Amino acid sequence: MLICLVILVLAGAGWMLFVPGAEQTLAGFGITLPAVAGRPAGQQVASIDPQAPAGQRPGAAPGGGRPGGAGGFGGGRGRMSSVVTSAVTMATINDSLAAIGQGNAVRSVTVGALSGGTLQDLLVAPGDKVTAGQIIGRLDADTEQIDFDIAKLAVADADATLTRNQDLARSNLVASSALATVQLAADNARLELRNAEVALRRRTITSPIAGTVGLMQVTPGNYLSAQTVVTTIEDASSVLVDFWVPERYAAAIDVGMPVTATATALPGRSFDGLVSAVDNRIDPESRTLQIQARIPNDDNAVRPGMSFSVALQFVGEQFPAVSPLSIQWSAEGSYVWAYVDGKAHKVMAEIVQRNSDGVLVRGDLKPGDAIISEGVLQLSEGTAVTLLDGPGGDAPVESAAAPAAPNS
Repeated sequence: MLICLVILVLAGAGWMLFVPGAEQTLAGFGITLPAVAGRPAGQQVASIDPQAPAGQRPGAAPGGGRPGGAGGFGGGRGRMSSVVTSAVTMATINDSLAAIGQGNAVRSVTVGALSGGTLQDLLVAPGDKVTAGQIIGRLDADTEQIDFDIAKLAVADADATLTRNQDLARSNLVASSALATVQLAADNARLELRNAEVALRRRTITSPIAGTVGLMQVTPGNYLSAQTVVTTIEDASSVLVDFWVPERYAAAIDVGMPVTATATALPGRSFDGLVSAVDNRIDPESRTLQIQARIPNDDNAVRPGMSFSVALQFVGEQFPAVSPLSIQWSAEGSYVWAYVDGKAHKVMAEIVQRNSDGVLVRGDLKPGDAIISEGVLQLSEGTAVTLLDGPGGDAPVESAAAPAAPNS
């Protein structure tokens, strides 16, 4: 309690010694202080009658105002807020899209055996270029070759019998029914030959497309069942890049749109291509749409399976851009203060996107409009402001004020 009492005494003494008008305030309550250091000897503190009119009190300015004129702030005119403005610019968003995709060969075929048998020979090696229909391997075909030879002999015999019967039929020595039976036997023999030929052909493994041979999955001497994978042949003359985009871009992407792709494995190099296919449905789980772009690969630099960064360009949307310092908030939402004819006016501005150098908004703003970016905390609708810097005009609007009264 003693410490508190000392603190109060010191605070009172400091107030009386250092606060201007402290003696007059005490005198107004009938308290007269003795002479203190810093006050000329013999100077008396005028007593202030609380009942006296404001204009008759010592030190009062004419008209009852405080020293310094109307309002007591001096300067002869009312207080004004000083502000700095910045111009509204236009910015474009949603004008580009970047996505990650994977490259695949324009055609890729997994080559396998068409029938079971022992692999006798492989005629190509990984990395070889092959043409469509080229034989890349053979299975054992002894049985099939014998069947084929037998079928050929049967066809030759049936054709000879048919020729003899046709000659006899022209001499009316053979009935027409007998000739028809011989004709049917010849036809069946040719069908058996074709069947044997197909079986023999299935003992060879051929490439259905032109391309590059991949790694071999089997070696000669292995027994292969039907559909056993031998190798993969890919046509990488062009590469198809599959990538996915958000569903909001579905209406903006169409076949034939140009794309630019860069491969992670080939830094500093880009490939120009076109959108070749657009999926017909949105993936319900990821809410994305699959797009396929085709890029050339004339020098065979791109390998199927590489990852790509794909970029597409769009027309985009334009929005006004304002300084981040100008954005304010109220119960109605975000807004800015527009500088119009020396006054501040509130303009609602819905935030669309924040960038490091500006905020894109949706509101009644045009390019070049002056938006207050500094001094916004002292503003209200219609407040007259002084423009320190920025667009909007050189002549600030001043509010009317009472003339300053002379100090007592």
